[in-house]
Amino acid sequence: MTSDMQTLRQDPTFEHQWSRLRDLVHRLSYEEREVTLSSGLRSNFYIDCKQTTLHSEGHFLIGQLFRAIVENVAPQAEAIGGMSMGGDPLASATSLVSFIAGKPLPAFYVRKEAKGHGTKQWLEGTKNLRANMPVVILEDVVTTGASTLKAINRAREGELDVVHVIALVDREEGGREAVEAEAPLTTLFRKRDFVK
Repeated sequence: MTSDMQTLRQDPTFEHQWSRLRDLVHRLSYEEREVTLSSGLRSNFYIDCKQTTLHSEGHFLIGQLFRAIVENVAPQAEAIGGMSMGGDPLASATSLVSFIAGKPLPAFYVRKEAKGHGTKQWLEGTKNLRANMPVVILEDVVTTGASTLKAINRAREGELDVVHVIALVDREEGGREAVEAEAPLTTLFRKRDFVK
């Protein structure tokens, strides 16, 4: 566990919400079965985070926890965003909770492909962004880190300053090292939180 997570988990509210979200991810998103991941790798377990991020309580808890992490590890951040579509509900939840908390962080979405018409842009929500704005990239699952790295690169091409990455789950398969070569990474959960 990273030192920032150790610090946050000393807060009773954070710890309670973290435990509740872990239970939801385990019940709704974690499956032991043979799958081929988007990276092309084979695995004997699958974590479909969308089942939790699109659950009303899961959405709320993610917003609460991610907002707390942003305040702790990247207080300079002024916006949050991630790769569509896994990052979309994460950014939406965190942005909403940040507004309720009185420290609004606008969300942006990174498209997998440039918009095919109109602006042909890679980022959605750009009217809330400015050049060199410090931002945090949000990710659902880090495996090889390829999706996260693509989001970081697209954000940088959009003249944003990526100061941190926050992910829901680290599958502990090498992605952390790849991501941390580009930006610091904090994850709520690791494979070992689900796989015994």
